[in-house]
Amino acid sequence: MSLSLFDLTAKRALITGSSQGIGMALARGMAAAGAEIVMNGRDAAKLTAAANVLRGEGFTIHELVFDVTDHNAVRAAVDGFEAEVGAIDILVNNAGMQHRGPLEEFPADAFERLLQTNVASVFHVGQACARHMIARGAGKIVNVASVQSALARPGIAPYTATKGAVSNLTKGMATDWAKHGLQCNALAPGYFLTPLNKALSDDPAFTDWLCKRTPAGRWGNVEELVGACIFLSSQASSFVNGTTLYIDGGITVSL
Repeated sequence: MSLSLFDLTAKRALITGSSQGIGMALARGMAAAGAEIVMNGRDAAKLTAAANVLRGEGFTIHELVFDVTDHNAVRAAVDGFEAEVGAIDILVNNAGMQHRGPLEEFPADAFERLLQTNVASVFHVGQACARHMIARGAGKIVNVASVQSALARPGIAPYTATKGAVSNLTKGMATDWAKHGLQCNALAPGYFLTPLNKALSDDPAFTDWLCKRTPAGRWGNVEELVGACIFLSSQASSFVNGTTLYIDGGITVSL
């Protein structure tokens, strides 16, 4: 087997929510594997700043500003990019949010925002990109799920529900679109040092619990997600479809 199976040269990857955290790390890692990167965010200034960092490292970066929860805006942005620039070969649905609180007191508006940002966005962007991929007979979709697709913790029940939905939507995408030459899979991070998890990583008691609960005994670093994402985005995963790949230091397999 040749390492060329993992080469992303001449491929173009759209990564939603890529101006920081996991999205930024995946953009950098996939660019290093040869891909052109289409970075996305809602804040144009923040997105440009992140894109310029990667351009400064020698990578080819495009910027596509749209709100992943706005179906019409997503469709217009993706269709426009495909027409004016070229094909989006790989989609990484990374955009997401968190809101913590007791379930019995959880605000209804926060629940709706979680549904729109974490689940509806995967449908909106996935469908917009898949329409073009289907016409070409090839494409890769990687949806970012979570260790919470399989586990629950107090205070994040709605988030857990959304990430379970992402994992199941991924199965549905694979079932509908595999016959058109698409591979649709999910990446499920465990506990990683990201802005989304800052409230937890700043809490010594939580870190102590996590290190005892996780067989690897530590937080994950975002760079450790890159290899799995490249695998799911490359020819190396040509017969992998509908799976959720856990990158979690072993937390989902250990009591």
